[in-house]
Amino acid sequence: MARGGAILAKTFRRLRHAAYTGITTKELDELARKLVLSYGAKPAFLGYASGASGKKFPASLCVSVGDEVVHGIPGTRFLKDGDIAGLDLGVLYNGFYTDSAITIGIGAISKKAQRLIEVTERALYLGIDMARLGNTTGDIGQAVQSYVEAQGFSVVRDLVGHGIGRELHEEPQVPNYGKVDRGIKLEEGMVVAIEPMVTEGSWQVVLSPDGWTYKTADGSLSAHFEHTVAITKKGPRILTK
Repeated sequence: MARGGAILAKTFRRLRHAAYTGITTKELDELARKLVLSYGAKPAFLGYASGASGKKFPASLCVSVGDEVVHGIPGTRFLKDGDIAGLDLGVLYNGFYTDSAITIGIGAISKKAQRLIEVTERALYLGIDMARLGNTTGDIGQAVQSYVEAQGFSVVRDLVGHGIGRELHEEPQVPNYGKVDRGIKLEEGMVVAIEPMVTEGSWQVVLSPDGWTYKTADGSLSAHFEHTVAITKKGPRILTK
């Protein structure tokens, strides 16, 4: 999984530089697919079937712009100056999955949008720091929630992180909210995808007619960061850093 995570990290370095004003989200998706294949892995999301709708995801990369929280489908949309875009990508390498996400600003973005991105990324690392033997999924969620809300933002409740390994989505669920000592106890060898989804307004989301894209219910901006993290005796090991 660490080798698959390294492929994800290399791909994101390329995508970050490619996400400029004027590029389409479909062009980013095509680049992500080509890179993942060139590194000897497979895109995890392409053809993935939703449990809710049964629809298969038509792309390799999720590109969620502005008020889109997650699972944005790439298309003819051009990224423009001032946008913020969440890029979410998974790979399958030697029978194991890894999953990661970043949110980036396109050109010059507002101070509030920049702060939303910074708070969300900081919340991810606070959550990761709690991914230790003997702690619980509630400890992770509480660390994320308490920080985000103290900064004046909200954490999405309807979408959560997850276990990952031979399947893209496994137990346990890893919410970005919770209480200390609640939830599933973390054990050595477990691997989880921790992924704060943070909004500048209400935490409530709505599902778009395409059956995949979640947006904020109030139209406010959203940011998303994610790492795949192994639980070890020495502490959390980020496999997608």
